[in-house]
Formats: sequence, C-alpha cells, structure tokens
Amino acid sequence: MMTTTPVNRLILRMSVPTITSMLVTAIYNIVDAYYVGHLSTAATAGVGVAFAYQCFIQAIGFFFGSGSGNFISRALGARQDDKAEEMAATGFLSAFLIGAIVGTLGLIFLTPLSLMLGSTQEILPHACSYLRFILIATPFMISQMVLNNQLRLQGNATYGMVGLIVGAVLNVLLDPLFMYRLGLGVSGASLATFISQFCSWCTLLWFTSVDGSVHIRLRKFRPTLQNYTEIVKGGLPSLSRQVLGAISAVCLNRAAVHYAVPGLEASTVAAFAVVSRVMQCAMSTILGFGQGFQPVCGFNWGAQLYMRVKDSFLFTVRTCTTGIVIMSIFGLIFAPEIISFFRSEDPELIRIGTTVLRWQCIAFPLVGLTTPTNMLLQNIRRTGMATILAMGRQGLFFYPAILIAPRIWGLSGLQATLAIADLCTFLLALPFAIRIIRELNG
Repeated sequence: MMTTTPVNRLILRMSVPTITSMLVTAIYNIVDAYYVGHLSTAATAGVGVAFAYQCFIQAIGFFFGSGSGNFISRALGARQDDKAEEMAATGFLSAFLIGAIVGTLGLIFLTPLSLMLGSTQEILPHACSYLRFILIATPFMISQMVLNNQLRLQGNATYGMVGLIVGAVLNVLLDPLFMYRLGLGVSGASLATFISQFCSWCTLLWFTSVDGSVHIRLRKFRPTLQNYTEIVKGGLPSLSRQVLGAISAVCLNRAAVHYAVPGLEASTVAAFAVVSRVMQCAMSTILGFGQGFQPVCGFNWGAQLYMRVKDSFLFTVRTCTTGIVIMSIFGLIFAPEIISFFRSEDPELIRIGTTVLRWQCIAFPLVGLTTPTNMLLQNIRRTGMATILAMGRQGLFFYPAILIAPRIWGLSGLQATLAIADLCTFLLALPFAIRIIRELNG
C-alpha cells in the first residue's frame, strides 16, 4: 500500500485519522479553556501559564516519539522488523522514565516553577492548582505521545486516533463534573486531564499489542548509544521546535505582564493564552495532514522511491495552503466572536485577543510551506536543515522580534511578534524546499 497506491489518495487516507486525532486533542484543550474561562480571568491566565509547561513535556514526547517513530518507519520500509521492535521499546521506556523524573522535580518546586513560567502573584494560586495534577500525569503524557507517534509512523494512525479520542471524550465529560459539581475549580480541570490522559495511555499501549503493530516488549529495551543516536537524528528537530515553543510561551507571558496596562495584567496574559488555544486548534489540522504525509514519505524514502517522496510533498503543500487560507479568512472576520466565546465578561481580554488573532491569521498561510518542509527534512534525515527550520518560528526569529517590536510599538508590537516570526521562517523554508525538490528530481 505504502509504495504502490497513488500518493494523493494514500495521504488523504492516512491523514483522516491523524487530523481527527489532532483536532480532538485541540478541541478538548479548547473545552478546558472554555470551562476555566467561566471561573475568572485570573484562572484563564493560570491555565495559560501552565500551557508553557505542557509545551515542554510535549517537546520530550515528540522528541522520543518522532525520533523512534521515524526510525521504525524506515526500518519497516527496509523490512528490518527486529530493529523496529527494539527501537519501539527503547523510545517508549526512555520517555516514561524521564517523565517521572521531570514530574517529581516539578512537584517539589511547584511555586518556583509557576513563577518561572510567567505567573504573577494574582495568577499564582490558579497556576499551581492546575499544574499539580499535570505534573503527576507527566510520565503518562510524555510516553502517550511516543506511542501515538510510533503507531502513526508505522501506518497505524487509526489506532492513535482512537486512543486520543478516548482521552478527549473522557476529559470533556469530567471537566464540568469535577469543576462545578464537585466544586474543585481549576484543580478539577487538571484532575480531569490527568485521568483522561492515563486512560488514553492505557488504550494506546494496548493497541501496540494487536496484530499489525510493532509490539512494545520491555525485554527489547536497548539503551545503547546507537539507538539514542538514531532518536536524536530523527527527533532533534521536534525537540528544538517544541522546547523553543515552551520558552517562547514563557517569554510571551512575561512580556504580556510587562506591557500590560497596570491592573490588567491577568487580562493580557489570558488574551494570549486564549489565542494560543485557538491557533493550536487551527494548526492541528495542518499537523494532522502533515502527519499523514510522514509515513508515506518515510516508507518511500526507505524503499528508494524518490519521485513518490517529491509528489507526496508537493501535494501536501498545496492542500495545507488551501486549507489554511480558508481558516485565516474565517479567523480575520470572526476574531472578536471567537475570543469572546472563552471570556465574554472581560472587554480588555477580547480587545487584545482580537488583535493578536488577526495578526496571526494574516501570516498563517505561510505555514502551508514551512510545516511540510520541516516534516520532509526530518523524515529523510536532513537533521541539520530540519533543526534550523524547526528553530525558526519559536527561536531564531521569535526572540529578536519579541525584543525589538514591543520596544518600538509597545503592546501592539507584542501582538504582532508571532506573525513577524512566521514571515521570516517562510523566507528560510523556501530555499530549503527548492533545494530538496531539485535533489529528488536528480
């Protein structure tokens, strides 16, 4: 199927479960923010502060998941099943152990961690309440991402979709129960996330044992230098992108406090937090489609069918760009309504969030090239170029933008920061894409 089916039809087939998985995850994050938004603006800001930590644990999960999953994809394409099983166990168990260490340290230093992530004294109680159960869930959340990526990259994206849907549906049901019926507030939202993520983890782990999946056998765990080198080569771009995303979220929180109108710090932080959730939902469809492209790319690269790699990449770019343009137009027109959905009682939050969302919608179509290009480079082991491109939006271009633009235009400059970073990242990705296409043609 991977090497003979027309690539357009194959990517569409592979991307349906991955888009569904990403959308489900994004939607339950939005539902989480919606329920919290009905508590208070400070509670919304507290969840936004905790979002920076969630970006950090995603970095670890995607590092081990993409690193091991990309190797598994190529190994299966080359018919090296034993090596695929060895890598599956190594990636999964390594991620779980690191998650346990990180979560334990976070619980010990909960208050300093919240302040480091950009919390103010007003936001601190809500940030700590939300982080507590997220920290307990850390090893399961990280290794769940590994399982999902491994299943997806071996061509079993439907299993990953079902596992994530189980957790998402459970989270949506438990949020109002814990937050309002049991009166747990922000802690209730966090507890619901912990329970749902654990159930999703159990489901995904079970799917690795069914026929047609690469099994997780702990006796195959091989923490060798060679295996970790392969994980680094395949996962470093994801790690770079996600770690820089976590740091940029912290920088945005701190800058929002610094440039906010005195007394309205919580509203400003909450506005950026709401826009982050909205853009995460929009981006999930693009990432989902790109993740449908990745196993097609990996299998055909391993089978040395390079023209199929090129055709699948160009189809992915065209389709993603078309979808993004439609979403961007919708976001530009209905930005105030989208922001007020989360917290209609705070006009300052709506005003700031509307401007931020519109700036990001203007630059969003450029992601239609940058994201598939990064995924292509990562899958064909162009680690250097993939890592540089992955660092672009959240690092190489974000930090100069957030240092310069707000100093010139104040809060307005801060609102445009990510749009500026998107433009610069596109200009970096374009020559990379042209170069790889020429190589594939050769």
